[in-house]
Amino acid sequence: MIKAELLEKLISFRRERDWEQFHNPKDIAISLSIEAAELLEWFQWRTNEDIAAQLSSDKRQDLEDEIADVAVYLSYLCHDLGIDINKVVAAKIDKNALKYPVDKVKGRADKYNEY
Repeated sequence: MIKAELLEKLISFRRERDWEQFHNPKDIAISLSIEAAELLEWFQWRTNEDIAAQLSSDKRQDLEDEIADVAVYLSYLCHDLGIDINKVVAAKIDKNALKYPVDKVKGRADKYNEY
């Protein structure tokens, strides 16, 4: 998902600051969760109208920064664990297609064990 040259820039950024020593998989996963929570906070207590207004304001940059933080930590985690995110996402789509056949779930929000 993230382009190879951008991933290399991320890895170089981290290496130049000697942050790899702090970036073990556990702590990266924790950081990813924290950043995802900060992303969620951007939407908390807001109506769809509030969100639309924020997207058209200078607060949009805050959302973009939180999305970037999530992407950065996910990229570090995949890199460090040798996981090809494109490959695993494609495999997950295939698994979900079996769990959620169109003829059973189209237009429904039920979990796979509820239909």
